[in-house]
Amino acid sequence: MGNDYRTGIGYDAHRLVKGRPLFLGGVRIPHSHGLLGHSDADVILHAVVDALLGAAGLADIGTHFSNKDPRWKNAPSVIFLKETARMVSKKKMKIVNLDCVLLSEAPKISPYIPRMKAVIATALGIPADAVGVKASTNEGMGFVGKKQGMAATAVALVRA
Repeated sequence: MGNDYRTGIGYDAHRLVKGRPLFLGGVRIPHSHGLLGHSDADVILHAVVDALLGAAGLADIGTHFSNKDPRWKNAPSVIFLKETARMVSKKKMKIVNLDCVLLSEAPKISPYIPRMKAVIATALGIPADAVGVKASTNEGMGFVGKKQGMAATAVALVRA
């Protein structure tokens, strides 16, 4: 491993629907609605996975964890995160840090952030202080602002 650093950016968005549990950052969050998707639809973890895959030059989440593959039906996204960490490591790269932002009007996630950071850090084998998780609203604008869905962005830094 040298001093070659690479960054990746990830983004994900899913609709909110009644009748599904809400998972964010690998943590189940009490809420009246959950995110619709083939897996558990955890937008935070999906954005993180895409950022890491991008930084490592490994395509995207849809390439590795297709929503057409029955293995991933209702799968916990932490599985994707662990497998992504394995793929990054196999390329002789080390995850340095990552930062993600959830875009959501509700629920407030601040009480759950320490658990989210711990789940992400454990899955990736990095210290919790190398993981940033924050949230912002869209001030009532767009699909996030109208509470029709949630989105997340992430940036990852890896050392090759």
